[in-house]
Amino acid sequence: MRLLTIVFTITTLLLVASCGRGERDYSRWAEVAVDGWAYGDTLRLIPADTTLIDNDSLVNRRLTLGVVHSSSYPYSNLWLEVTYPGNGHSYRDTVNLTLADVYGRWLGKGFGASYQMEVTLSPYTDIDLTRPVSVRHIMRLDTLRGIERLGIAVK
Repeated sequence: MRLLTIVFTITTLLLVASCGRGERDYSRWAEVAVDGWAYGDTLRLIPADTTLIDNDSLVNRRLTLGVVHSSSYPYSNLWLEVTYPGNGHSYRDTVNLTLADVYGRWLGKGFGASYQMEVTLSPYTDIDLTRPVSVRHIMRLDTLRGIERLGIAVK
């Protein structure tokens, strides 16, 4: 009986010790319209849930952009303009996301109808999690077809 009590106590202590507060990851995804992404449409994504009281206001972490596209996407790359709020000012990045190699094979994760590609925008920066990150495509056409979802993650 004593051995059982010791094992139970050690197991309980290990479980309690492993439940410490760690660093949070924030992410948000937005669906792109089925009929295409118009050139003037800007997607705005807020990384943190603004209804929570205990959000981190500024973090020194990595900002990642994710794109999910269909296998019918007609181009090998995607040009995006990303604007994200920082410590007192905004940052603006132009991103050329390579989605396929020179032979037309998709580089993202997935198979079949959809593929997901991610790129790190800023390795370590202060990001205001309660203000929106704006993303728009800057391809040379009015309506871009084949992009299904767009997302950001702060890790």
